[in-house]
Amino acid sequence: MLLVAAVTAQAQTSDPVVMTVAGVDVPRSEFEYSYNKNNTDGVIDKKSVEEYVDLFVNYKLKVQAALDARIDTTTAYLTEFAQYRDQQVRPTFVTDDDMLAEAHEVYDQTLKNIGPDGLVMAGHILITIPQKATDAQQRDAKRRIDSVYTALQAGADFEALAKQVSQDPGSSQRGGMLGWFSRNQMVKEFEDAAFSLQPDELSKPVLSPFGWHIIKMKERKQLEPFEYHKDNILRFLDQRGARNAITDRKLDALVKASGNTVTKEHLLEQRADSLAAANPEMRYLIKEYHDGLLLYEISNQTIWDKAAKDEEALARYFKKNKKKYRWDEPRFKGMAYHVKDEADVKAVAKCVKKLKFDDWNEALRTTFNGDSVIRIRVEKGLFKKGDNALIDREEFKVRDAKVDSVKGYPIDATYGKMLKKPQDYTDVRGLVVADLQDEMERLWVADLRKKYPVTINEEVLKTVNKH
Repeated sequence: MLLVAAVTAQAQTSDPVVMTVAGVDVPRSEFEYSYNKNNTDGVIDKKSVEEYVDLFVNYKLKVQAALDARIDTTTAYLTEFAQYRDQQVRPTFVTDDDMLAEAHEVYDQTLKNIGPDGLVMAGHILITIPQKATDAQQRDAKRRIDSVYTALQAGADFEALAKQVSQDPGSSQRGGMLGWFSRNQMVKEFEDAAFSLQPDELSKPVLSPFGWHIIKMKERKQLEPFEYHKDNILRFLDQRGARNAITDRKLDALVKASGNTVTKEHLLEQRADSLAAANPEMRYLIKEYHDGLLLYEISNQTIWDKAAKDEEALARYFKKNKKKYRWDEPRFKGMAYHVKDEADVKAVAKCVKKLKFDDWNEALRTTFNGDSVIRIRVEKGLFKKGDNALIDREEFKVRDAKVDSVKGYPIDATYGKMLKKPQDYTDVRGLVVADLQDEMERLWVADLRKKYPVTINEEVLKTVNKH
């Protein structure tokens, strides 16, 4: 008990409580972590410590509201938090020695696959033979390859000739070069001929299932030592997700060693706890994930999603704050449309004339495009000058507006009305949603401030980043 008391007293001295929010103490180190992370040199709206206090307190109050709502007990939350947490935890199971051992395995297996004959760098000139070639086609291919071989024997340049006559599109533009290869990577006839050659040696015509080849050996070698390839192999392993595979193997081994009394999820949770206990940065990063997900979900439920979907509240807010919403130039609320038949110009206008703007699309679809014949093409919306060439020409009276014709729909028309200012919240929906969300959040925070006690230790606050 004395030891516990001493450790507690030391922790309180080295990391004093900077504030208490909803009965929960916040150590100075946690506040510093959050403040420093959100006020780096690159942040545009950088806050002083005093300015950041209110933001941090509001953050903590919302998290407490989420905890009270038991969001942290839902399956969806627990699953998402575990995914974020494990992104930080899983890599800690893998050491440099683990990756080096994996790299050695890759190298050793590659060395085994290559075999004692090593690697060869060769090129070829190919004259193809169709799968069901006639005798005449086969004789023609043989005549052509013999002609190529004769030219090479007389001193013709191999790479130049490969570019001219080789029928292997992959290698011909590289002068016939195929790159390095080992045994068991080519068809047997080609491979046997290639590995029988020495550097700069040329084969006689070789028949394979693809046709006739003339092969030129450029170079032979054995695979370089492990150290030569180590960095490339390690990069390859990282790209292939080897760290995840190693982690899974280690976790599976630990589960098996326990007699299946623990799960992988439990092991990851234990590792997260031990890392958090040993490393404050990791502790607050994991806590940031934990609280951040809670904040997102409670904010979405209480403010964001609620405001975006409450049409009546949006309409009321717009009506009450109409003067806030102005345009610097008029908008055309309507549509630009293209039809096949002149009679449909008036028919389209008549179809939507008495309908709400939001109902136009469905009415037009069922009336004109309900069957397999598409009678009209429509672009509907709130347009400013420059958004649509047809509307520019017909409604904004831009004389030089270039209207591209719609193939199969030669008749162009517009329908709607010009607005000098927004008439309905849907005309500026995005702005109204954002403003309503801001107001709802302000009222919500005010309620949280009344509901939960907040105490700031001003003396400790003065020591933030100064101890």
